[in-house]
Amino acid sequence: MNDFKIGRQIGKGKYGRVYLAIYKASGYIVALKILLKQELQHEKLLKQLEREVEIQGNLDHPNVLKLYGYFQDDNHIVMILEFAQYGTLYDFLKKSQRISEGRSARYVAQIARALQFIHQKRIIHRDIKPENLLVGRNGELKLADFGWATYAPGLSSAPLTTVCGTLDYLAPEMVRRLPYNENVDVWALGILCYELLVGVPPFEAIGFHETCRRII
Repeated sequence: MNDFKIGRQIGKGKYGRVYLAIYKASGYIVALKILLKQELQHEKLLKQLEREVEIQGNLDHPNVLKLYGYFQDDNHIVMILEFAQYGTLYDFLKKSQRISEGRSARYVAQIARALQFIHQKRIIHRDIKPENLLVGRNGELKLADFGWATYAPGLSSAPLTTVCGTLDYLAPEMVRRLPYNENVDVWALGILCYELLVGVPPFEAIGFHETCRRII
């Protein structure tokens, strides 16, 4: 931690916080995601975090948030991430309620390229939503938060059946607890496209079961 000059908090999650920081040796601005080990151990999420670091650390694409590295001490695990200075697409959408067709088309194209890239590497994100899309310094979208990401099942591995992600963005096969593949990300991109243009997700309803019924 002494290698960094820590600035203001720029984000907060269930298990940690994100801070703006400067790497002292180079003056380079990064985001530090600081996670509490005790909470991760209590929730048995250390394995999931290891997979997240392994997956995101090996991805290099202009529309995927870069993970430069990580380190740990007795109490914390710290991820060194690319700093996306304009925050989340969720915040932007909350202010403007909906986004123009031209800008929405650019955003959807950018995330489609990011998904094409990770799917070619047999990786499924499983949690595409505005909160997990960050806006970079040139206004480009960056796919972030690979906490639910996993590898696509191969011939010798069991099919994916874990239900994860965010209800409004879940694909029908996931809601029905059927085996699924990377197409759940493509479905979520369609939901995102609708929400950008209309301002609300297409199947949103009062109550969990009614939303599931609409999705199916």
